Amino acid sequence: MLAKRIIPCLDIMEGRVVKGFKFFDHRDAGDPVEQALEYDRQGADEVVFYDITASYEKRGLVLDLVSRVADQVFIPLTVGGGLRSVEDIRDSLRAGADKVSINTAAHLNPDLIRQGAEVFGSQCIVVAVDAKRNYRPRSPKRAEREGDHGDLWWEIYLNGGRTPTGMDALEVLRRAEELGAGEFVLNSMDADGAKMGYDIELTRRVAESSNLPVVASGGAGTLEHTYEVVAEGKADAVLAASVFHFRDYTVRDIKQYLRDRGVPVRL
Repeated sequence: MLAKRIIPCLDIMEGRVVKGFKFFDHRDAGDPVEQALEYDRQGADEVVFYDITASYEKRGLVLDLVSRVADQVFIPLTVGGGLRSVEDIRDSLRAGADKVSINTAAHLNPDLIRQGAEVFGSQCIVVAVDAKRNYRPRSPKRAEREGDHGDLWWEIYLNGGRTPTGMDALEVLRRAEELGAGEFVLNSMDADGAKMGYDIELTRRVAESSNLPVVASGGAGTLEHTYEVVAEGKADAVLAASVFHFRDYTVRDIKQYLRDRGVPVRL
């Protein structure tokens, strides 16, 4: 079994690291360069940098900040936010990114996934989804008999969680894999910032239906949560923010806990 990766996430707004609750109500979490350097020291396997308002504000990624982060860390750096073209991807890689994470543009223009994979290779094209639980109605009699709201599915939201699309996350990701994506990041809007655990079912369904690495995101609050999403959700990597930014745990704490539970990690 490949080693599971632990990945701190830097959500960037107005040049600062922030952390929200279910994609809103953000609070300051420090300087991005200082935070990235600290996670490099702690032994993180990668760092993810998201400019979380770039798509909504219809502007490009803040490349000078990407460069400053890349100059300080010696682990893989994934960047996302406002990437709309092959030229945007190229600029991000030249600024020091190892991979790019495409979200809104990948769903509005899926061919960007194919173009990016053909020019730069699938290994650096990450497709991210901001997904929220939803239910397809069943017949009233069936719903009453089974005591639930209907068939569970996950709806994709764009522009930093602001715009519902009606698109099914699992269907979109299947198509993204066909187009050449190299990795998926699953951002659970229901779990984000709540510290109540990852969306295990979403992660497992994607992992079981795909041949690509799956990164679980949203909901880490305890060490046990990271184990659950790897063991039950079949995630290949664990992305977290709040527990790192506000010093609940270090990267080493999580890696040691997973190793003690029999999960392979890089120490």
